[in-house]
Amino acid sequence: MTIQTGPNLAGQRVLITGASGGVGGGIARAFAAAGARLALHYRGASQSSNDTMGALMRELRDAGAEVELVRADLTDPGAARALIAAATAALGGLDGLVNNAGVQPVTPLAETARSEWDEVLDTNLGAVFELSQAAAAVMANDRERHAARDRWITHIASIEASRPSPAHAHYAAAKAGLVMHARAAALELGPSGIRVNTVSPGLVDRPGLAQDWPAGVESWLSHAPLGRLATPADIGGACVLLASPGASFITGQDLAVDGGMLATPGW
Repeated sequence: MTIQTGPNLAGQRVLITGASGGVGGGIARAFAAAGARLALHYRGASQSSNDTMGALMRELRDAGAEVELVRADLTDPGAARALIAAATAALGGLDGLVNNAGVQPVTPLAETARSEWDEVLDTNLGAVFELSQAAAAVMANDRERHAARDRWITHIASIEASRPSPAHAHYAAAKAGLVMHARAAALELGPSGIRVNTVSPGLVDRPGLAQDWPAGVESWLSHAPLGRLATPADIGGACVLLASPGASFITGQDLAVDGGMLATPGW
């Protein structure tokens, strides 16, 4: 008997958006470790982003993963559909999509301009709608030829979809929209054999976070039942779980990866 130590996603063709960030990199590493073939999206608006993606690609390829880079500015008209087409061409098909790309400005509600509100909603929710719609069309068409393949879409939402933080009204509204979009999409795409779920991270650690926001980190650590921050690997592991055969009957659900924070009382 062979004992499988983790989900085996060998052969799955997966696009991960926003892979140049800390969470995106953690998701990419998790899928590479599970054997998936990857198209990693990045915006490429700065040299540091280009350098980060080049280093990540070399790291994963050195570990034996099949990885391609795809670049797109998702705020440009038509960029979402073009990205899905590019990823599909690079991978020879598309089985999974992780919608991770997004922005997270911190602005009090009373000071938020309509332009900033629209930017956050367009990037964090509108682009996900376009990407998911285009990806679903590819997946449904491919299913006619390869019915046995599991196909799925996972949005990276946030526990702020139900428990907002100050100065994050636009961000929380967009993430709440992602949760409901996934449920609605699961309803409509299920007959095409496409599963849609969300992963909702809690506070994810990054270099310098404790120095930049000591009060927030201290508060989180004092309240979270598991007593630590999330890591990018935690988020990646949850995404791989939802992409695995073990989740083949799970759709329209939100998986909180928050160390139990949503279970804590509000009084």
